[in-house]
Amino acid sequence: MEEIVNKVAQSGLITIDLEKFYPAEEIVTFDLKGYLFMELILKEKDFRAALLTTDWEAYRGKNVAITCTADAIIPVWAYMLVVSYLEPVANYATYGDEAVLQHTLFLKNLATINPQDYIDARVVIKGCGDKNISASAYVEITRLLRPVVKSIMYGEPCSTVPVYKKK
Repeated sequence: MEEIVNKVAQSGLITIDLEKFYPAEEIVTFDLKGYLFMELILKEKDFRAALLTTDWEAYRGKNVAITCTADAIIPVWAYMLVVSYLEPVANYATYGDEAVLQHTLFLKNLATINPQDYIDARVVIKGCGDKNISASAYVEITRLLRPVVKSIMYGEPCSTVPVYKKK
């Protein structure tokens, strides 16, 4: 009987699964709409007073998207003031909706990759998965690794699409 050889395992390919960089922490939204007079106008004195009575502990350890869903003109300092309260308790806070925050956190997590760990490696960036990974993440991983790797492929080790090969 002939021995079965796993050629993929012997190939020396390194697979990177971008799903592992997907943010795991809870994401919540801080909406300025409820802090506006008639959900239209930001009155500085009232806004500051309302922020003082906000339970900031509710945001402890969470990722917070700071936004305003009302059709109102919000001065930039108002967002700055909110993040000044969130920064000591939240895991991370940024301006935008939950999708913007998710994207920002994903790229932030991806930036933890040390390209030097992949010098002259043959890398496969895993394609299909359970989570929706944006094209920008695939662009970013390619940008990070291209200067140091021997090759970059997309897909699964048994069926890849060549993306880059060092000459």
